[in-house]
Amino acid sequence: MNPPADCAETSALKKKPDMYGERIIKEKAEKHYEAGVDAMSQSHFDKAVSCFSKAILLQSHQTEFYVQRAEAYLQLCDFQSAALDYKHACGLEPQTEAYPQRLAFVCYLQGQCCFDLGKFLEALESFTKAAELKPSFRPYHMRSLACLTALGRYSDCLQLVNNWLKMDGQSADLFTLRARLHHQLSQMTLCYHDLRSALRLKPCCPEAQALLKRMKDVAKDSHQAAVNKALKGELSDALGKINTALEYNPNKAQYYLFRGILYRRLKDFTAAIEDLVLSVEFGGAGEDPPHGDMRDRSLDLEEDAQTQLVRTYNDFAIQCFSRGLYGEGIMLLNKAIEKDRNASELFINRGDCFFKQCEWTFALADYEQAEEMDPDNTAIWLRLAIIHNTLGLHCYKDKKYQEAADKFSAAIRYNPGVGQYYENRTKAYSKVAKMEEAKMDAIRVLILEPTNDQASLSFHIPKLR
Repeated sequence: MNPPADCAETSALKKKPDMYGERIIKEKAEKHYEAGVDAMSQSHFDKAVSCFSKAILLQSHQTEFYVQRAEAYLQLCDFQSAALDYKHACGLEPQTEAYPQRLAFVCYLQGQCCFDLGKFLEALESFTKAAELKPSFRPYHMRSLACLTALGRYSDCLQLVNNWLKMDGQSADLFTLRARLHHQLSQMTLCYHDLRSALRLKPCCPEAQALLKRMKDVAKDSHQAAVNKALKGELSDALGKINTALEYNPNKAQYYLFRGILYRRLKDFTAAIEDLVLSVEFGGAGEDPPHGDMRDRSLDLEEDAQTQLVRTYNDFAIQCFSRGLYGEGIMLLNKAIEKDRNASELFINRGDCFFKQCEWTFALADYEQAEEMDPDNTAIWLRLAIIHNTLGLHCYKDKKYQEAADKFSAAIRYNPGVGQYYENRTKAYSKVAKMEEAKMDAIRVLILEPTNDQASLSFHIPKLR
């Protein structure tokens, strides 16, 4: 059903003025916009801003008005206003990718301006916004890194680079950059490893090579200073210097060997063992593959490290022995003997530990092994005499008198100047009715110990019978 004719005319009359007014506003806005564009072409940027602003007042929903005014503001270096206009444009047309990217560029320009003026915090804020708007564009992130560096916030820089390594994967440039940050934070060992990683990926990286060379030079100088201190007997100072050398070059086998020797001299045997083991490992798989003379030197260094390791195990075992830790001493000497089975003193010391643990058979075996290696060592003879005498006493207690006499005879053979051994054998001979032998031993006791009443009594027993 159609409305009455008079009603339709009335409605048309009402709409017509409204439409006419909108058209007028649109035309005015377009004129201002065109005037602004014309002003831009003539580099009248202030006038352009004014024209675009009038157009926006008339039609605030037109994205292009904000974009053009933002560009005019950019020419006037009014980055804040330009950024606000591009934010409006992003809000009006969120699907358009060009506007966020342009806004990122504006933030970058604003940040760079602040950076040049030394306003690093403001610059950091702008660069961060730019990076958030265009996260895949690395230069914006790098500018943030420059601000953090200028502010001395190296830990934050390090976190940023760590994130890049996780997201973008490993690269020589990133490892080199992180190495420089570690160097700035005095984290020299981490710096060294990053430089090595960079050079593995890019062997001809000049920046990494130069920094690594400087670090190795510092390490070399510190090592020489440590040697000089050690020669003067200043072991603690020498330790400090070699620690510095290892911070700057932690893959140098020679430095671990030297520090291991220092620790041994300072009686820090656990630390010494750790370093000497590391020196052996790095000697075979150090920073550079050995060749020619270098290979020979590497073998010599490994041999020196093994020798020092054996000595450290031995010294540590002696310390344990002095503290009554005989089991620990045996374990340490076992490790030493594994590496060097030709050192008689190792078997002597392990025999002493076994003796203290009343492991007579093991003690005897070690003493005999030591005698086989060093048959003229009187210290070994004395120990063999003691162990045979001890075994003889146990046999006597078990009423194995002939066996006891044999053990005492062995003790006398190794150390004939101890009257107690003859006295003990006298008693054993008496038990097996070897009275003549007992008499002769009693005489020997009296010769060695004239005041020995027990020997005098034993000597008169045969006469009484």
